[in-house]
Amino acid sequence: MKNTYKPEGLKFMSAENREYLYSPTALEKAMVSGKILEAAATMCDSAMSLYVNLGCMEGIIERSESALAEGEIKDIAIITRVGKPVCFKILSIEKNHGAQTAFLSRREAQKECMDNYVSFLLPGDIIDAKVTHLEPFGAFVDIGCGIISLMSIDSISVSRISHPKDRFRTGMFIKAVVKNTDSSSGRIYVSHKELLGTWEENVSQFKVGQTVAGTVRSIESYGIFVELTPNLAGLAEYKENIAVGDRAAVYIKNIIPEKMKVKLVIVDSQNDEQEVNNIYYYETGDHIAEWVYSPAECPKMIRTVFDET
Repeated sequence: MKNTYKPEGLKFMSAENREYLYSPTALEKAMVSGKILEAAATMCDSAMSLYVNLGCMEGIIERSESALAEGEIKDIAIITRVGKPVCFKILSIEKNHGAQTAFLSRREAQKECMDNYVSFLLPGDIIDAKVTHLEPFGAFVDIGCGIISLMSIDSISVSRISHPKDRFRTGMFIKAVVKNTDSSSGRIYVSHKELLGTWEENVSQFKVGQTVAGTVRSIESYGIFVELTPNLAGLAEYKENIAVGDRAAVYIKNIIPEKMKVKLVIVDSQNDEQEVNNIYYYETGDHIAEWVYSPAECPKMIRTVFDET
């Protein structure tokens, strides 16, 4: 499915979007044609109305038009839009003492996105997303026009992380795969690890005898798990004075496909705060039916089936 309903912020600097914000005449054209545009919210007043900088005039999104919601829209959901691009459709343009003000609806933009895009998503569909909020249990992501989906922490990567901030930062644009849909509530749940490659694809970057960099993710009584890539971790023998989050230089002692294991020796480590890096995606299409992480010779099966037919 060709998707024109992107997460908020992706349309903001596009040539088409800038063209419609260029003049009152262009905005009127966008209003008549029902175009979804984006501009930056600059202020929220005491009535919880968002003020939006349209360039050629001021725009206002009243509280009732700020989001598509079943119940009352929470203040925090409105306030946190200030300083960020918001999507909208233009309801009307009014003149008062020579000045023009556009009344906008983010709710109508989200409704169109839901009706024409989100409601048609199927498990296995690969989509664009934007990280909006991080909690210990997972990441909230915008899957289109500010419509939010949850990505649980165990869906982020195969390599175990203690918090989604180990992998993402707020405002980051990522890819996601639809995990399941709830037709009764309209909620979409998404995953991420299935796009980061299989065990074999990840381990092919390494060879026995190499010393490479990794991140300590878990310390157990029987050893220390060191992440080599987001979807690959190896086990090193226990060593003192090492903490979760440390950067480690590790020697690759053995790679065992039939046990899906990488044996490591920690050479050195340091407590060094890591930046979140760009993520490499192995899946480049728009849909996957099934993902098998385990190598063929390994009896332990790790897989995700999206198309249940």
